[in-house]
Amino acid sequence: MGNITDSYKTFAKLSPNRIAIHTNHQQISYQYWYKLINQTANWLHSLHSENKTIGILLPNGIPFLQLFAGASKAGWIAVPYDLKWNISELEKRVILSRPSIVVTTREIYSQIKQIIPNVTILDDCLQEIPQFDPATVRKTEESLPFYIGFTSGTTGNPKAFVRSQDSWVASFACNRFDFGLDESDQVLIPGALIHSHFLYGAISTLYLGGTVFLLEKFSPIEALTWIQSLPITTIYVVPTMVEAFLKKGIQIDKTIKILSSGAKWSERSKLEIRHMFPSMTMYEFYGASELSFITVLSDREGIQKATSVGKPCYGVEVQIRRPDQKLAKLNETGKIYVRSKFVINGYFDYEGSTIHSIHDEEGWATVHDMGYFDEDGFLYIIGREQNMILYGGINIFPEEIEKVIALHQDVEEVAVIGLSDSYWGQIVAAVVKGKASPSDLKKVCKMHLSSFKIPRKWFFLSEMPYTTSGKIARAELIKQMESKVSSD
Repeated sequence: MGNITDSYKTFAKLSPNRIAIHTNHQQISYQYWYKLINQTANWLHSLHSENKTIGILLPNGIPFLQLFAGASKAGWIAVPYDLKWNISELEKRVILSRPSIVVTTREIYSQIKQIIPNVTILDDCLQEIPQFDPATVRKTEESLPFYIGFTSGTTGNPKAFVRSQDSWVASFACNRFDFGLDESDQVLIPGALIHSHFLYGAISTLYLGGTVFLLEKFSPIEALTWIQSLPITTIYVVPTMVEAFLKKGIQIDKTIKILSSGAKWSERSKLEIRHMFPSMTMYEFYGASELSFITVLSDREGIQKATSVGKPCYGVEVQIRRPDQKLAKLNETGKIYVRSKFVINGYFDYEGSTIHSIHDEEGWATVHDMGYFDEDGFLYIIGREQNMILYGGINIFPEEIEKVIALHQDVEEVAVIGLSDSYWGQIVAAVVKGKASPSDLKKVCKMHLSSFKIPRKWFFLSEMPYTTSGKIARAELIKQMESKVSSD
């Protein structure tokens, strides 16, 4: 199907002076970007590595994207590592992904060189790369892996997923068909490139020939300033960023397109963001690292079907299945299965030698989310199977209760968990960060929930425990609260 860098040559020829990437310190044209990627690919070829895997431990910036795209062009695998991981977390992921070289900053190099093998300093690489041929690069095989990412397993141990070139190239069609993006778009990437949402946003924009405006790190004030003062047409966000924008209380009348992952959107913030950006068009999409795009909810549909995550994206099939694997009826909850060309190759095992596919024989895959279709073909997410609480034989999904509790203005964050109970099996408990009182939150719950879904226990924390990917660590939270209950 192609390489994620295939279009660079065309844009370098047709629009040589168009800006490919704009940062605080630098702007580079497509002509220069094409040359840079070729040189980077040829530099990697010169290393004569059998493993052909490069680890990228860098902050946001052109070098991050250069090494990622250059590795793709060379037929290498790129593995982004998170700067927020501690040494132990980094070491686990390095062992799992087995890079032949890890590129990082001089400062980080001095901290990890004794522990992490094959580390090299970015500045040294950037001095070597310009010596290589900027024109000719060997052709690579698109079906080979090109990207390793990580998810936190249910045990807390990292899982490494592997993605091929053609899965991303195929998904670029969603940018055109579902989001209406093309080479005229000026796209702000305000988040860390370690997260696939933002990395994909940057790489897909470059493939389509648009301009990437890249923040070094997320700052709501800087992002809003860039939107107001630069020719930005589109912004990739996650819901927490929108909350940060709302706190600034600035209204921006500029026409802008907002692309958001559909996780954890409250109806309150959806309404408020429309007041902040009165001329915006918003697209929410539901997806997963393993499955890529699944459904999209357009601006107009978002008003009519506010609690839905939309309809299947271009090129995506979705099924809802009962436990016996038969198809569920409309409005009947079941497990969500997806079939598309965007799905990962699979997971690495801990020896790093075998890729375990997540497809069944007919190409369907699941990440064990539960949901249902309504009569108009819109998908609704109920929750994740592993989070399900079994209360006296009744299935309760925490996500439904969390959405209700989050409606209270004094709730900053909430996690609903199941705690062991000798009679019921499990009872519903809510862990809240914020100033709301239990009595106020119970009132909100009574307005929106059946009585058996209202939390029986309430806990208040100043800080939640998180996984390395920034999600609430539910397993750790359950452990903490079980311990608290047994000691009371």
